[in-house]
Amino acid sequence: MSSPDVVRSQIFLADLKRWAQEGKMPNFVILQLPSDHTRGTTPGVSTPKAMMADNDLALGRIVEALSRSPFWSRMAIFVVEDDAQNGVDHVDGHRTVALAISPYIRRGYVDSTFYSQPSILKTIELILGLPTMSLFDLIANDMRASFTNTPDFSPYSAAGPKQSLFDLNPPLNALRGEERQAAVDSMRMRFDVPDAVPTERLNRIVWHNARGWNTPYPGSRQGVFAPLSMDLDDDEKDETKGPKQDK
Repeated sequence: MSSPDVVRSQIFLADLKRWAQEGKMPNFVILQLPSDHTRGTTPGVSTPKAMMADNDLALGRIVEALSRSPFWSRMAIFVVEDDAQNGVDHVDGHRTVALAISPYIRRGYVDSTFYSQPSILKTIELILGLPTMSLFDLIANDMRASFTNTPDFSPYSAAGPKQSLFDLNPPLNALRGEERQAAVDSMRMRFDVPDAVPTERLNRIVWHNARGWNTPYPGSRQGVFAPLSMDLDDDEKDETKGPKQDK
């Protein structure tokens, strides 16, 4: 988290340049851009908005370079959050954002298929000709509905950020009340280890930082899921009916 995503992207682009010179790129690449996790309102570090802008710019530059590379005609890029971490808007908190980028992706198309994280994994496996690894990716919907047989090889141009990448959180001595407590809590969080922060607290800090410290935090929303069906044997069926009554 101490290195901006733009710096991480520059390292990747240097590798991409070398791969282009060699005429060969790995079949599968995993790239981590963690700035969109933010560091809360830790005093003296980049603000959540600045870190999100850094993340967006890094991703845009990577896609731009890949779309102008000699490998673009045989490429698909999948962009996901490392985990959903819940949400505080008008839809179920179990959902998350996913992007699919390729010359073979349908343009101007809304894909309403129900997808899950294993759907992306299954699609990658199909592209690379790999077997499934578990029941989860075996039964998941693949993402073929988002693809087309007619490619569009037009290169992508990254947009410049409207949000400054250099805004910093204010010092602790300039803060009061809830805003000060949020900064203290952010300082105590471990951002150098994956999934070490209290996600609910960080969610609240980032939300109030964006929407105002006096704005009520919204309640969570979840969907209702029916229990999984099971094939019970005769003894189990009797148990679900309760104790037998003497006639």
